Amino acid sequence: MSKKTGFLHEFREFAVRGSVVDLAVGVIVGAAFGKIVDSLVKDIVMPVINFILGGSVDFANKFITLRVPEGYAGGQTYTELVDAGAIVLGWGNFLTILINFVLLAFVVFWMVKLINMARRSAEQEVPAEPEAPPAPSEDVVLLRDIRDLLKNK
Repeated sequence: MSKKTGFLHEFREFAVRGSVVDLAVGVIVGAAFGKIVDSLVKDIVMPVINFILGGSVDFANKFITLRVPEGYAGGQTYTELVDAGAIVLGWGNFLTILINFVLLAFVVFWMVKLINMARRSAEQEVPAEPEAPPAPSEDVVLLRDIRDLLKNK
């Protein structure tokens, strides 16, 4: 077998190993789940917070301008300032991402907790195998041998 064929064979064994496939599925589901949490925060949580705070709060545009480039007379939104090269402390964006993280961690915590509860209940439902009877003593083994010898005569 050539080195190339051996390498391809080894790679194929690695790639189809169960844990690698499980990891790939986990990454794909995790990415999709992250998008769901982002949408939850952006489209549901932040508008509720915005409503509670009076309806005029836009967290994407909550920032502190530390320095504006000389001669800049453009817009004053976060994106415009960053594009112009201003030094901007975007605390609103950070707050949104922090809320994303907390929600994601909370949901993952509950998922792990539910999986552990399901495992525990499944382990309790599976009946334990009956214990094997203890090995007979030497006296019993000797008596059985004598009995078998007498039967054969």
